[in-house]
Amino acid sequence: MIRVAAVGDIHLSPESAGALRPAFETLGDCADLLLLAGDLTRHGTVEEARVVAGEVAGLPVPVVAVLGNHDYQSDLEDEVTGLLEEAGVIVLEGGGTVVQVDGTRVGIAGTKGFGGGFAGRSGGEFGEPEMKSFIRYTRRCADELGASLRRLEDDGCAVRIALTHYSPVPDTLAGEPLEIYPFLGSYLLAEAVDDAGADLAVHGHAHMGSEHGMTGGGVRVRNVAQPVLGRAFAVYHLPVPEPAVSVAGSGATEGAGAGRGGPAR
Repeated sequence: MIRVAAVGDIHLSPESAGALRPAFETLGDCADLLLLAGDLTRHGTVEEARVVAGEVAGLPVPVVAVLGNHDYQSDLEDEVTGLLEEAGVIVLEGGGTVVQVDGTRVGIAGTKGFGGGFAGRSGGEFGEPEMKSFIRYTRRCADELGASLRRLEDDGCAVRIALTHYSPVPDTLAGEPLEIYPFLGSYLLAEAVDDAGADLAVHGHAHMGSEHGMTGGGVRVRNVAQPVLGRAFAVYHLPVPEPAVSVAGSGATEGAGAGRGGPAR
């Protein structure tokens, strides 16, 4: 089993320095990696980013993150990213990374993502330039997420995870006002995950939402916004599929693993 710790929307500031460090230091006992699903700061300032870096530097497990909308607020997302990377965090935006866990290649594809809404009630690339730009940005994020997941499969990753800030499904928004669903996520992210395949999708952003959801293609989705979790992080267990084995006397192979869409508790 791959043990995936995840949390988002921690919104750290100088006043909250040290709040999460004691819990994070226990990760070596219960998890193989930590995913941070955006909104790591309150207003995306350098001072806040230094606090986040201090909370996660030197942890006993690899840390992979995407930024959230709050981390863009001060137009210092490059500086925020740089400080996190100096602390050893792998920050993704349209790319992927591989973590080795006991010989298993675990691939994480990440993007902040964006809004637009969900099937039947979503925005489209029509009308004013501003509306076209809105949806095109979401589509670009989704396309990059899907391409990264495919590259990770080609790179031999037995387990693949999609990490975003915005939600790919409406399930995990249950509890939020319906009027703001279009600003909390987009079905385009779910389409990318389903088309490319993944074992788990993790996001934040929806503070009043629900933890559990699923894409139309059966990939489990988890909203790990800290206000939803009510704790420092959640841990999800993903099975490692067994490699395909040759059937004696024939050229056929048989897949023996749980694989895509397996349990995520």
